[in-house]
Amino acid sequence: MKLIEPIVREADALAALRRDLHAHPELCYEELRTSELIANTLEQWGIEVHRGLGKTGVVGVVRGHSAPERLLGLRADIDALPMTEVNRFAHASRHAGKMHACGHDGHTAMLLAAAQHLAASRDFAGTVVLVFQPAEEGGGGARAMIEDGLLQRFPVEAMFGIHNWPGLAEGQFAVSPGPVFASSNEFKITVHGKGAHGAMPHLGVDPVLAACHMVLGFQSIVSRNLRPIDTGVISVTMVQAGEATNVIPDHCELQGTVRAFRPEVLDLLESRMRQLADSTATAFGARCDFHFHRNYPPTINHARETAFVQAALSDWLGPQQVLPFEPTMGAEDFSYYLQQVPGCYFLIGNGEGQHRHAGHGLGPCMLHNPSYDFNDALIPLGGSMWVELVQRWFAQPR
Repeated sequence: MKLIEPIVREADALAALRRDLHAHPELCYEELRTSELIANTLEQWGIEVHRGLGKTGVVGVVRGHSAPERLLGLRADIDALPMTEVNRFAHASRHAGKMHACGHDGHTAMLLAAAQHLAASRDFAGTVVLVFQPAEEGGGGARAMIEDGLLQRFPVEAMFGIHNWPGLAEGQFAVSPGPVFASSNEFKITVHGKGAHGAMPHLGVDPVLAACHMVLGFQSIVSRNLRPIDTGVISVTMVQAGEATNVIPDHCELQGTVRAFRPEVLDLLESRMRQLADSTATAFGARCDFHFHRNYPPTINHARETAFVQAALSDWLGPQQVLPFEPTMGAEDFSYYLQQVPGCYFLIGNGEGQHRHAGHGLGPCMLHNPSYDFNDALIPLGGSMWVELVQRWFAQPR
């Protein structure tokens, strides 16, 4: 591995920019300050900028020395999470209830590092489309940018994206073809019974009892309806009912999430949940309203583009630094790009948390944890990696 010297020289400035973003987190579709900072920075480097795709998204366009008709997309997400940071170092969040707990500030900094060098050198034969995307954390910002014409205005040959991964060693990457992130889906079930005095349950219909049987029954769907070689998760995460200890309420509400890698598996999970909810409610003399909302589709890497990333990283770093990407039941809206164009989404190791400065929280440095912080040592590594992939991509035939 050889880091690009101009990127290394700018590492401190880019780390300062990353920490500024960390200190000023913005939630999905509210990334006004973040977008303006990104756009202004790109323009200072002489990069063509397009604002407002997906409401607060920014696109930078860098043309190489030739073949401008060939386009390659690189994506970084820019939004934060609605949670309170417990770190107390200087760049901790200044906004209660908002935190860069997933490293999108670092993803942005790595792509900016590459953008600065690509714009200064233009040492590639093609056009790089830098996608700074809002609203990954539940807002479907990728879908919004696509609906605003991203892929029509910039018809890329392929799209690549990366996520930092705590627990994976600094300097290591993980990449695999096929499904790597699951689909994300939500359900809400309202069980309607008949309220009564808690001491006289025979005069009512207890929706809580029916709801509890539903929760247990849902777990049998995964264990008894899915093939053992398929993967699915049904998690009831919210149960809400009642206002007094001596009152059987007239309704009970269940909410939760369902995850799967394959559409046919998700179809089965939804169908069986609906059947089980309806029949269980009927069995207890109640009725239910069942609502199922499909959010992000599964993230499925394309074989050719994944093989390209694996080969490029192995050649650059050594094969021992490029590990298989063990699929996760988390979700990622990069999936929307991969439904439209070939591409690959992969991981860069964020380490175990030793990079955190004094004043960090006592919890582990895991994603979506209030003690998390991005590892700034990844900025020159990730920036150099993007440049390496760009140059290798355009060096091969279309």
